Amino acid sequence: MRFRTAFNRLWLVAAVWLALFSVAAAEQEKIPLDQVPKPVIDAVKAKFPKGELTGAEKETEGKKVTYEVKLLDKKRKFEVIAAPDGKVLAVEKVLEPSELPKPVTETLDAKYPKSKIKKAEEVVANEKTTYEVVLITAESQTVKLIFDAKGKLIEPKS
Repeated sequence: MRFRTAFNRLWLVAAVWLALFSVAAAEQEKIPLDQVPKPVIDAVKAKFPKGELTGAEKETEGKKVTYEVKLLDKKRKFEVIAAPDGKVLAVEKVLEPSELPKPVTETLDAKYPKSKIKKAEEVVANEKTTYEVVLITAESQTVKLIFDAKGKLIEPKS
């Protein structure tokens, strides 16, 4: 009987943890451009009048919904994150590793010697510029890092 009660409690704890985790996780789904709200498309086109829209994703986190529109502008890849009402929340510009600011590359070289940059982006949100870098370390681990413009490591994510 005791074993059964402990086992039932374990299942209950696992079920509650799973429910909380799945609610907290953001859900992303690719969607066709014609399913992106018109205010979002209009905002992207206003910011990038000559840009070619190439794809979109809808992200839902709890009750908050945002749209990420991918585009090419002057042969450069961008992603615009916007609220359903068209308010632009962030603009991400894909960079070549050589385009990263020197303070960022100096910090990378010091903290992650012999690593290889897999992806680099300049992110402008709330009038602040940060740099997101995904790299493969010398130990073959994939790490996501966020730097400010002065090369200070803001957030490591694995």
